[in-house]
Amino acid sequence: MIAIYQARTQARVNAALDGLFLAPSPELTRLYAAMRYSVMNGGKRVRPLLAYAACEALGSSPALADGAACAVELIHAYSLVHDDLPAMDDDDLRRGQPTTHKAFDEACAILAGDGLQSLAFSVLLDSALTPQDADTRLKMVSVLAQAAGPAGMVGGQAIDLGSVGLKLDQAALAFMHRHKTGALIEASVTLGALASGRAEKTELNLLQTYAQAVGLAFQVQDDILDVESDTATLGKRQGADIARDKPTYPALLGLDAAKGYALELCDQALQALRPFDAAAEPLRDLARYIVERRS
Repeated sequence: MIAIYQARTQARVNAALDGLFLAPSPELTRLYAAMRYSVMNGGKRVRPLLAYAACEALGSSPALADGAACAVELIHAYSLVHDDLPAMDDDDLRRGQPTTHKAFDEACAILAGDGLQSLAFSVLLDSALTPQDADTRLKMVSVLAQAAGPAGMVGGQAIDLGSVGLKLDQAALAFMHRHKTGALIEASVTLGALASGRAEKTELNLLQTYAQAVGLAFQVQDDILDVESDTATLGKRQGADIARDKPTYPALLGLDAAKGYALELCDQALQALRPFDAAAEPLRDLARYIVERRS
């Protein structure tokens, strides 16, 4: 079932994203081409899927979550463009293709990332993609800003860069990844819930618990795949974290224990969804997918 849902929602968000990269003047053609390349060159679209699934779990149409789905993918894509730069992770391969700074150049990649970041907030304020009332849209902008900024993803990346060569304990490692990876995943679920127009405090709290668990599970599984998978399957350089001496869950816990922890986090996510009915099945399937994926 998850494959069918994934294909349907990927097609939906890709169609919405595709219309965002039309250069308004010939002088900006190369910049917009780099932005398009960074977003439309593949990807699992996990964050948009979570936004759509959260909206549907509360009984609303996925059409209401188009803006949320686009916004979180734009932020995710911008973060990858900047993470891959020589000043950070210095990667040459992303999604099986040359990274943006290799396909274009470093300056263009930096500007493309900047453009994608600001475009994400424009999407949430565009009533065509985000048809909610003004107060809801403002709340959605606030949620995304908090998740993407220094108190969320950017802060997590700063901690990550400062942790190379260090031996973090499990609490410190979780703190880093709840910011670097988890914050945007949590925002994806929250934005989808807000887009539904039906999110009450109780449901939001349960969905937040779910999102915190799957956000950390996603990173644990990423760490496992960095050990077990290969470059062709991953679409990025296998073993990169080990080569950079980054702290990871397999290094801290051991590979088998890391796998067990990922399954434990998946169970926590599923427990949080117990009060929801069958409309939340895509969220349940996504939790399982996150810890079973091979790329």
